[in-house]
Amino acid sequence: MAEKTPYTYAQAGVSIDAGNALVRAIAPLARATRRSGADADLGGFGAFFDPRAAGYTDPLLVAATDGVGTKIKLAIEAGGHDTVGIDLVAMCVNDLVVQGAEPLFFLDYFATGKLDTGIAARVVAGIAEGCRQAGAALIGGETAEMPGLYGDGDYDLAGFTVGAVERGQQLTGDQVAAGDVILGIASSGVHSNGYSLVRRLVADFGFDLAAPAPFDASRPLGEALLTPTRIYVKALLPEVRSGRIHALAHITGGGLTENVPRVLPKGTVAVFDTAAWPLPPIFGWLKELGAIEGAELVRTFNCGLGMVAIVSADQADTVIASLTAAGEQVAVVGRVEAGPADTRGCLVRSSAGAWGYADGWEARHDA
Repeated sequence: MAEKTPYTYAQAGVSIDAGNALVRAIAPLARATRRSGADADLGGFGAFFDPRAAGYTDPLLVAATDGVGTKIKLAIEAGGHDTVGIDLVAMCVNDLVVQGAEPLFFLDYFATGKLDTGIAARVVAGIAEGCRQAGAALIGGETAEMPGLYGDGDYDLAGFTVGAVERGQQLTGDQVAAGDVILGIASSGVHSNGYSLVRRLVADFGFDLAAPAPFDASRPLGEALLTPTRIYVKALLPEVRSGRIHALAHITGGGLTENVPRVLPKGTVAVFDTAAWPLPPIFGWLKELGAIEGAELVRTFNCGLGMVAIVSADQADTVIASLTAAGEQVAVVGRVEAGPADTRGCLVRSSAGAWGYADGWEARHDA
């Protein structure tokens, strides 16, 4: 009987050695995100976090998970792997702070067909940077090498984060009332939503990702489109804990018209005026390129507002000053008004000269 050739996991397309090399490469990045409550090194089967060591006495835990979506495909096409990790963290931790919670720790999941340790290390370096910006510890993760499931060079990301807020201090939107002021906090760009449409437009009109961006000639189009999602945690937490903020909405998929109503009590409507803030050039370019109508634009993209804060009118100036001092760009973009008793919604108006809407339009969300 002929002797069989021994099979190995590497021959099947999975390299344990490459996985171990990646762990060694990213360990210093994870150590750099250590914070009170999380002191363990990578390598265990799980990771501990001590809320008491982080200063909490009676915390409620808040969890969030998200991904980066098809922005990853753009990163792969443009060779820009250094910032999608920041996007991953941002999409998760910004969802925590709108509950009033401080992000405590983060875990990532990196999946690919064949592990390229150089690319993976760049992605995880971005995750570590995002954790540093958010004040969260990167305490673990998983790398999955799955031949046949992903195309050559493809990978995907998922993120998981847990935060804490002292019992009774969580943001629920119950304090929101007619007469409150709506503050818009500027986004850094498209953030991480709407990229299936962005990529479709880029492909259909034949744009070169390496050429100067039509809306920003100082940098390549690919780099401009990959601008990472802004992380608002450190700027917002002091104001959240002060009690001055009644509600926060992270403007992700669904835009203003779908996200803001989620934090309103029934019987109220968020009324925005598009003349109150400028439409950043990137969104004007997308709008013109795809002949995108106003309602579609604002329900697909953040249109320059990555986060919305709702505060009482007498606290607006204080909150604006605090957020501005923390490096955010803030504007009063609307007000909360009374609406039908069984409805919470969003009304977007266009004053004369506002970006792109000659007649104005509205969208209402019933809940």
